[in-house]
Amino acid sequence: MRAAIGQTIYQAKDRAIGEAIRQAKDQAPRAEAAAARWIERTRPAWSWLAMEWRRLGTVAAVLLIVGLLLHATFGANGMVVYRQKRAEMQALQSEVDRLQKENNRYVGQIRSLKTDPAAIEKEAREQLRYARPGEVVLVAPDPPPQKPPTGRVKNDTTR
Repeated sequence: MRAAIGQTIYQAKDRAIGEAIRQAKDQAPRAEAAAARWIERTRPAWSWLAMEWRRLGTVAAVLLIVGLLLHATFGANGMVVYRQKRAEMQALQSEVDRLQKENNRYVGQIRSLKTDPAAIEKEAREQLRYARPGEVVLVAPDPPPQKPPTGRVKNDTTR
């Protein structure tokens, strides 16, 4: 039984393959004719391309170089952005240096306040207004706050 089914499947495959080959043979002349028509229709373009290939290659190379130069100059990581980032980095570095100096000054001030009695006395006199026995501390009043100029001209009514 298996042999009969296998034989039937084999025969069906043979028939399908034979039919496909027959159809390909029948359609081959039409396919060849279509290919010949396409070749004749596009022959002027291919002839022109064959004669002008060097000029086209040169134009393509120039366009590629111009595009790469534009990208290298103005692209996401181009020279313009590089210079901006470099200036930003220098500004940030100078700020870091300034803050480091300020921090070092504060560290020195803290160290002197921990160990130097003269520095402790100076801070007590200035900030806490302490005085030694027999000294008199004079404190000037804070100046009144000034109003910012408004930019208006006052009317002179004394005329």
